[in-house]
Amino acid sequence: MSWLAQLSPGIRQYLVVTGNYWAFTLTDGALRMLVVLHFHSLGYSPLQIAALFLFYEIFGVVTNLVGGYLGARIGLNRTMNIGLALQVLALLMLTVPSEWLTVLWVMAAQALSGVAKDLNKMSAKSAIKLLVPDEQQGTLYRWVALLTGSKNALKGVGFFLGAGLLTLLGFAGAVLAMALALGVVWLFSLWLLQQDLGRAKVKPKFRELLSKSRRINILSAARLFLFGARDVWFVVALPVYLSSVLGWDFWSVGGFLALWVIGYGIVQSQAPALTGKRQGRVPGARSAFGWALALALLPAAMALGLHMGAPAPSLLITGLLLFAVLFAINSSLHSYLIVAYAGRDGVSLDVGFYYMSNALGRLIGTLLSGWVYQTQGLEACLWISALFVLAAALISLGLPRGMADISAAR
Repeated sequence: MSWLAQLSPGIRQYLVVTGNYWAFTLTDGALRMLVVLHFHSLGYSPLQIAALFLFYEIFGVVTNLVGGYLGARIGLNRTMNIGLALQVLALLMLTVPSEWLTVLWVMAAQALSGVAKDLNKMSAKSAIKLLVPDEQQGTLYRWVALLTGSKNALKGVGFFLGAGLLTLLGFAGAVLAMALALGVVWLFSLWLLQQDLGRAKVKPKFRELLSKSRRINILSAARLFLFGARDVWFVVALPVYLSSVLGWDFWSVGGFLALWVIGYGIVQSQAPALTGKRQGRVPGARSAFGWALALALLPAAMALGLHMGAPAPSLLITGLLLFAVLFAINSSLHSYLIVAYAGRDGVSLDVGFYYMSNALGRLIGTLLSGWVYQTQGLEACLWISALFVLAAALISLGLPRGMADISAAR
């Protein structure tokens, strides 16, 4: 442990925050796969399984908004540790006898897990802002990209972890094992995480929950459409299509989507190199617009291909791989911009408001994914995805153009 003591306090805190985020993400991905596989084995349809996660998304909207306020008042160390504790509780709720595992009980546990997830994410993203000086924007971009990318890669690993634990330990044994492991992480976090990290010098009032910053409002609106565009076809429509139309078995669908999430996370972590960081550039409005416009063309091209009768398996696999690359860059770029735009004092207020828009976009996308696919099919979902990304691109034109403008706007 001597090498850890030699690191700067900022680096040590970054490692603690990142370690917490990684451990939480593994359980989050594993829990999702456990619930999907277990309830699929009980005869639930894909749409019924998707409904189990409805509260998970709804509570994410509220948690990000209120969680940012709490982080500014009580400190990000506390909101992160509260998130870890709530996830342990959510996991323990699912260790009850199988006859207690009603739909409402599982939805309640998922609601608690959704609160925990967004408290944890908001705290981690906000904390990085406080650990990097304002003048080191390149470092900030790299750290945010690494945190975001590694999180998504580990979520995909969590899918495999959940399937493996279910096979070895059964449903109750798997969630109990994860609860015990995350409980140990929580105890270490209570000991190691810096006290009062991110607490605002002036206590924010409850009416300050909504952002008054034009650039953050613009970025939040773009984020809403960006994540709505992903989930409108990825959450329900795509898995159901692969299973019911293309005849993939459940393990093939789950394994493919897990690998997709891992690859997506790896690309996210490399976004600074792909968007000009090596040439000393950091992104602004032009980058956000250009990458979103490129992404908007892809679901439109996939929808046209399906309409014209192109082979669906090869079209969807190729399209998904390209979508992973372009969406990962867009997402990582946005994640950097919110941290760059956020004020240093009470940073979690700005980050929480932004991720509230992210959660609202996921919720809208999830609901549309089931309804549009059921009434109009996958092709319609892809067209809506293209229109949503185009909206995100056009909204992004209102952002500051570069770091000079960002600094001036603070």
